[in-house]
Amino acid sequence: MTEANPLSHRVVNDPLSNPVVTGPSTTEFLELASAEVDLSDFSGTLYAEVGGRPVFAELARLFYASVAQDEEFRSMYPEQDLYPARIRLQLFLEQYWGGPSTYSQHRGHPRLRMRHMPFHVDAHNRDVWLGHMNKAIGQMDLSPLHAETLRDYFDRAAHSLVNRPG
Repeated sequence: MTEANPLSHRVVNDPLSNPVVTGPSTTEFLELASAEVDLSDFSGTLYAEVGGRPVFAELARLFYASVAQDEEFRSMYPEQDLYPARIRLQLFLEQYWGGPSTYSQHRGHPRLRMRHMPFHVDAHNRDVWLGHMNKAIGQMDLSPLHAETLRDYFDRAAHSLVNRPG
């Protein structure tokens, strides 16, 4: 018996972001994460300052490698393969920090609260998530300023996604 994916791929018409795609990622979207990017197109952004796509790909890889080792926390992820989630994180972060807008072009507006609403995000899960992300940042060769900038963002974002007491 196969388990139904609670977040099947679907497109939602949204007046603020048309379309918003939720659920599994298309093969095309996943392949875009490895396309070469000219950093000169993004000069002056944190994306370019830290080294662009390879840096955000490595951050997402390290984060999900840590998540994969945490059996309890890993169970929150509906997809059996964490690779699509890793690519979504990578492309979201690239866009957020001034890089290519690939994420929004293919998935719609990030709408982080909406996308995380199906998951039980309480203070404990927030802190576990932050622990995995801070571990990944600590494994990167980033300047102290860039590492702290990322940590500050992730702390604020994680706190904003709490949707359950506890």
